[in-house]
Amino acid sequence: MLKSQRLATLPIDSYDLSEELSIIDSNDAGGEYDAFTFGSWSAHVLANSGGSDKDTSFRPYEGQLTQTELGRKLPGIMSVVTDNFSLERLQWVRIFSLSDGILAPHVDFLEFSEPGTRLQIPLRTDEDSLHSEEGIVYHLRRGEVWKIHTTVPHSARSVSPLPRLSLCLDFSGADEPIEIRNSIPAELPVRIIERPPLSDAEVEELLSSAELTAATLRTAFRRFAAVHFTRQAHATAAFDWFVEAAARTGDGALVDKARAFRTYCIEKRGYREAFEW
Repeated sequence: MLKSQRLATLPIDSYDLSEELSIIDSNDAGGEYDAFTFGSWSAHVLANSGGSDKDTSFRPYEGQLTQTELGRKLPGIMSVVTDNFSLERLQWVRIFSLSDGILAPHVDFLEFSEPGTRLQIPLRTDEDSLHSEEGIVYHLRRGEVWKIHTTVPHSARSVSPLPRLSLCLDFSGADEPIEIRNSIPAELPVRIIERPPLSDAEVEELLSSAELTAATLRTAFRRFAAVHFTRQAHATAAFDWFVEAAARTGDGALVDKARAFRTYCIEKRGYREAFEW
């Protein structure tokens, strides 16, 4: 059963965001989370604790939410936030951009003692932009408000060259409900993606064709992470296959690195800990 929840649908068409989405497309965001991402992924900060565009490393904090310079350039998108959500517990406003890319299956908030509440609202998306949670793959439609279950392994993929842009709102407190104003009735049920079974032959082809080396280890992981978006498999199976492919090389250092990446993504990591390939 899907743990992430569609909480509401916003009247997103009542906002003219086309010019502001173009500003996001041209914005040069930092690479704070490059270890998790393959292809083109970036996080654009519209509001945080101090209003600095350079402060891109997520963390809980005490204090007032402050718009960044980028946020002040995007009054329409910020209106989506202020019109529909209370700012009392809101700590971060970001836009995630994903183009022809994929995120490694991961668990958020491993670095912190308590998880918060993360909402995502796609502002621009298409049918090829998908999310996953454990063994389920699903699609977030434009304007839908989703509470992402961040403490189980999850991922996202977009094969479109036009970036999928998703508004991400992080609130303090994991158990308290988020008030959402101006919701409209959802016209369609939640879209779960049906996938065919994964055959033993497909797994063997994945493993035998990996050809892992120290130089190719990072880029090779993308193939393993992509499988569960098109075949019935748990998101974390990517790490099992990755370790097995590394073991087949006979190189213990590659096996250690593959296992360490699994730990970093879904088991344990420190605040601002960088993964070295």
